[in-house]
Amino acid sequence: MSLWQELEHQYFMQTFERVPLTIVRGQGARVWDEDGREYLDFLGGWAVDSLGHCHPVVTQAVTEQAHILIQASNQFYTIPQIRLAELLVQNSCLDKVFFCNSGAEANEGAVKLARRYGQRYLGGAYEVITTSGSFHGRTLAMVAATGQAKFQQPYLPLPTGFVNVEYNNVGAIKSATTEQTCAVMLEPVQGEGGVNLPDDSYLTAIRAWCEQKGILLILDEIQTGIGRTGTLFAYEQYGIEPDIMTLAKGLASGVPIGAILAKERVAVFAPGDHGSTFGGNPLACAAGYATVKFIIDNDIAGKAKTVGQYLINGLEEMKQKFQLITDVRGRGLLVAMEFGSDIAQSLVMACLARGLLVNRLKPNALRLMPPLIIGTEEVDEALGILDSALSSVIS
Repeated sequence: MSLWQELEHQYFMQTFERVPLTIVRGQGARVWDEDGREYLDFLGGWAVDSLGHCHPVVTQAVTEQAHILIQASNQFYTIPQIRLAELLVQNSCLDKVFFCNSGAEANEGAVKLARRYGQRYLGGAYEVITTSGSFHGRTLAMVAATGQAKFQQPYLPLPTGFVNVEYNNVGAIKSATTEQTCAVMLEPVQGEGGVNLPDDSYLTAIRAWCEQKGILLILDEIQTGIGRTGTLFAYEQYGIEPDIMTLAKGLASGVPIGAILAKERVAVFAPGDHGSTFGGNPLACAAGYATVKFIIDNDIAGKAKTVGQYLINGLEEMKQKFQLITDVRGRGLLVAMEFGSDIAQSLVMACLARGLLVNRLKPNALRLMPPLIIGTEEVDEALGILDSALSSVIS
C-alpha cells in the first residue's frame, strides 16, 4: 500500500471498494499511476469521461471559463448555462432544462417534478413505478426508487412513494398502476444492474401505457445518454419520447453536472419549487457545452456504435474460446461480460496487473465503459489483455 493509500484509509470514510491504484494523470483513454505506469482505461470514470481524459476541447473551455466567471447564483442569468440548455433542447425531444450537480440530484428533481405534475393534473397522484435491477442514485429517496435490495437494507425504513416491479415485464407495470401513480421511471438500458437490455417492444409498450393512463414516463439516461449507447440519447433507438429525461455522467466529460429535461406541458415547476446553489454554474456548463457540441459535430455517438459493436464481436469470439463466459451484452460502448462463476474480482486484478482497468459489475460480471473516443486498435489491445487475464484466472 502506497503512502497516499495509507492516508486515504486514515482520513476518508471507507465507502468505496477501491482497487489498489492511485491515478495521478490521464490523457485520452489512458491513465498513469504515481510510479509512472500506464493503463488503458476501460472504466472511463464510470461512464463519465465521454471524451476521455483531459480532452483539449474540454480543458480549453474550462480554462477559458475559469478566467471569466466560475460561479454566480441562480438569482442571475449566466451565458454558459443558457447556451448548454439551448444545445440540449435543440438536439432532443424535450423543451425545458434544469441543471444540478449529479445524476442522483437529477433523478430526485425528476421525481419532484412528476409529483408536482401529479398534484396539478392527476388529483394528487404521487407514486412512481420503478423496476427490479434498476439504479437511480444514492440519496435516500433514490435508494428507495432503486430496485436492488442490497442498496436498501442498511437504510430502512425508506421514504414511501415508490412501487418496484419486475423488469422487462409490461404486465407488471400495468398491474402496479393505480390512481396514485404519477409516473413510471426506467433506464433504457440498466447500467449498474447488469447492462440489462429490455425486449425491443418493452419501452414502446410502456410509453403507450403511460399515454393511455395519462401518467408520465421518466427515462433515467444518466449512464446511457450523451452518445454512450450509439445515439445521442438511448430513447432514440426505441422510437419513443419521454416526458422527462435525466442526464449526468458523460454530460461534461468529467466535470460534475446533472440535468433534468422535460416536455413543455410537464415543466410545471414554479419559482421557488426547486433550486440548486451550484447547479448550472458557469464552469460546469462551459464544460458541458464543449463536450456535447463536440460529440454532436463529430458524430461521436455513431463512432461509439461502430466501435462498440467491434468490441462486442471480439468478446463474442472470446466467449467461443472460454466456456466460462456465459453472456456478452451491451449497446454502443456500454458492455458487460458474464461468467459461470464468481471470478470478476480476480479478473479485475489480473487485468490491472496487465495494464487494463475494468469494472466488477457483479461477482460474476464485468462492465466495460471506455471513453467514446477509443478506436479499434485500443479495443484490440484490451481484448488481448482480457484474453491473457482470463487464461491466468482459470488456469
